[in-house]
Amino acid sequence: MKVLILGAGPAGLALGARLKEKGVENVTILEKESEPGGLCRTRFVNGKAVDICGPHFLNNRYQDVLDFVFRYMPENEWPLFQRKSKNLLPDGQMIDNPIESNLWQLKWEDQIDYLESISQSGSNRGEPMPERYDEWIYWKMGKLIAENYMLPYNRKLYGRLDNIGTYWLHKLPSVTFRQTIMSCLDRRFYGEHGLENGVYYNPKLGIGEVWKRMADSLKGSIRYDSAAESIDFDTRTVVAVDGTAYTADVIVTTVPWTSFRQIRGMPEELVKKISRLGSRSLNVRWVNETLDTDAYWVYCAKEDLPFHRATLQGNFDPSFPGMLVETMEERLDMYGDTYKPIYSYTTEYAYPMNLIGKPEIMEEVLSFAKAHKVIGAGRWGEHVHYNIHEVVKQSLELADELMK
Repeated sequence: MKVLILGAGPAGLALGARLKEKGVENVTILEKESEPGGLCRTRFVNGKAVDICGPHFLNNRYQDVLDFVFRYMPENEWPLFQRKSKNLLPDGQMIDNPIESNLWQLKWEDQIDYLESISQSGSNRGEPMPERYDEWIYWKMGKLIAENYMLPYNRKLYGRLDNIGTYWLHKLPSVTFRQTIMSCLDRRFYGEHGLENGVYYNPKLGIGEVWKRMADSLKGSIRYDSAAESIDFDTRTVVAVDGTAYTADVIVTTVPWTSFRQIRGMPEELVKKISRLGSRSLNVRWVNETLDTDAYWVYCAKEDLPFHRATLQGNFDPSFPGMLVETMEERLDMYGDTYKPIYSYTTEYAYPMNLIGKPEIMEEVLSFAKAHKVIGAGRWGEHVHYNIHEVVKQSLELADELMK
């Protein structure tokens, strides 16, 4: 079996490594960059590990994923952290995440206002769930949380909100109004925040280290600086940026569908639908400034600050000065002379947008592709905001499926 994998990020590397473990030698991976890791790359700046595409961590949810990853970077090289994140509100107050379960950290009179607002939300009045994300925020959380946190934060992250759907909201923390009341009465967290599991992360080496080691196990199979320029479904051929053509029995693409300059053998109407898929670019900069908190991450709803999230690397590694801040590209001019970067990097494809109509488009794209033995996998192959543990698990399962 001849397998061609597009992209040497976590999804592509995990698939290639797993196939090699199973004895498949005829595997080629095309990678746009000159180094492996995709969105999980690390560079050393002033002797410190900087995750240039933002913070990514290995969740300890799936044991089979951990067993696989630890074969390339042993468990004793992965410190385990309990996730700790906070929200920075527009008025400067900072409370734990998610906000609905931690209103008890606010002044008592503010808690009453927020609880009254939530009680009047559409979800608590029996109104049908909206299909637009901005409307859902009001419907689920009430006017005060919507306008004092969720809307300003999400505008910083996505820009427009009126074209985003609600089909992906299972990924957000699930907190009922009853649990919010209980948290205020008992002055502690109630609900589900998705953070019950710890995360593995080595701040001295960065998240990119494991992918470098995995890539080393695939030496000779990876072609760097080889972005896929075109794909032909009729012949299962991909042409790279240098003009080299690669044909395979199976193609697995983990790169954005919109990154192909030319798609052949696919109905024109479907190609046009692909052009409607949305994505967001992301700038990560290391700055000397920091925030006064013991949290690892801070989600920032203050719209006068350019960044939407800060990673307090010094709370992972006390020798790391400053913090990493994440900013959407169109907000970079807001920095002016503030937050001067020690290092800065912009990723063109960081977040797939959850636009209205996306699931239907991707179902059609993936179904057509699979019928032609082209498989979309990972965050960009499926156009879903997956995390590391999710894409690795999918790659392990895909390798097993390909071997049948």
